[in-house]
Amino acid sequence: MPLIPQEPQIYESAQGPRATPAAGRTAPTPRPVPGPRPAAPRPGPARSARPGPPVQRTHAPQAAPAHPAVNRPAPQAAAAPAPSAPTPDGPQIQLVPASANGALDAAGEAVDLLLDSGRAPGDVLVFTTGEQHPWAAHELSFGEASYWAQHDARDDVFYADVNVAERAAARPVVIVAVNDETAGNLARTLPAARARAGALLIVCGDPQRINAGLGAGV
Repeated sequence: MPLIPQEPQIYESAQGPRATPAAGRTAPTPRPVPGPRPAAPRPGPARSARPGPPVQRTHAPQAAPAHPAVNRPAPQAAAAPAPSAPTPDGPQIQLVPASANGALDAAGEAVDLLLDSGRAPGDVLVFTTGEQHPWAAHELSFGEASYWAQHDARDDVFYADVNVAERAAARPVVIVAVNDETAGNLARTLPAARARAGALLIVCGDPQRINAGLGAGV
């Protein structure tokens, strides 16, 4: 037999890499390198964040009890004067110069100014000394009962002849339109209209006739 040369045997180096394991053999699992372990949390109640310093509370100072001698009740809103009663000194009088033909227009402008300033329509009463106001003439066509029912309702401006002023109830503001061209009996009708005005009397007409009817300068 021919001689087979003997293969040199390879020895594993202690410091070199290990040889690849043969097929079919499982490589051993490398062991972890020992080292420090993290400290395991100790069982116990969860800790919340450290509370900050307590907030200092400021108590509102309490009002010292009032002395019985100076204890006063809270002020109350002054009650509005009753619209049906004139003031003791009488109403304020305003004169609006106008001709007999322009007295109704002047009275209408006075009504508009009052309503624009916030005055309630039911606070205003308008008298005419001559021809009826168109509104009054229209409402009277349905009968006096319906006409005076609107006066009693006090929810709108009311127009009437000054000759029936004594039948009308007082209102805070009374306007008189001196729309007659004759002298008339203003000495009787104007004081009656003035007595129905709780706070303000506005007279639209000739100043001389009005002054004579009221018996005093305005």
